[in-house]
Amino acid sequence: MRFCLFFQLVGQFIARAVADEILSKSYIESYKGKVDCENARAALGRATVLLSMKRGGLRLDNVWGTGGGQRPVEQLVQEIDMLLKEYQVSGDVGEAERCLRELEVPHFHHELVYKAIVMVLESTGETTFKMILKMLKSLWESIITVDQMSRGFERVYKEIPDIHLDVPQAYTVMEQFVEQCHQMGIIVKELRDLCPSRGRKRFVSEGDGGRFK
Repeated sequence: MRFCLFFQLVGQFIARAVADEILSKSYIESYKGKVDCENARAALGRATVLLSMKRGGLRLDNVWGTGGGQRPVEQLVQEIDMLLKEYQVSGDVGEAERCLRELEVPHFHHELVYKAIVMVLESTGETTFKMILKMLKSLWESIITVDQMSRGFERVYKEIPDIHLDVPQAYTVMEQFVEQCHQMGIIVKELRDLCPSRGRKRFVSEGDGGRFK
């Protein structure tokens, strides 16, 4: 059995055992900072994420998997949140791709793109920026279609005025991120050029007199 699958299953087992009160809630905390094995840390990390998602409403009785078509949208959103949180901890692009494939919802991949970009906008420093670039590049080359990638970006474009209210640097970071995605071949020039910019004057058609708005 591959190690990545092994620690995932062990993490799910621990989370379910804590949720069912077979293990105490302090079980995971008692091992923090005391585990040298990388795979053991990954298993404990997955259990921690699962339990935090449970507090947010994710049902751990489905922790062993349910077909994509049978999952309500709310659960899929939470699963994608969990995938991104785990990726932030592990940095394992291959594991992120495997988890996305297991969701079996290719029509919903735009949610991951959207959530990942918002994560970049809300972050500080360059770590998350670079990690999400790396992940989107890999997923673009393997599983996410042009349509789903574009829909994810376009959703952020539409909502960035609201995001900006809570994240003052949102426009600046978005422009930088979009430009990097274009340079890496993740998005096409047309999608890059649609990126909104606060204060940018937009040239309108000749029918409007060729004026700037």
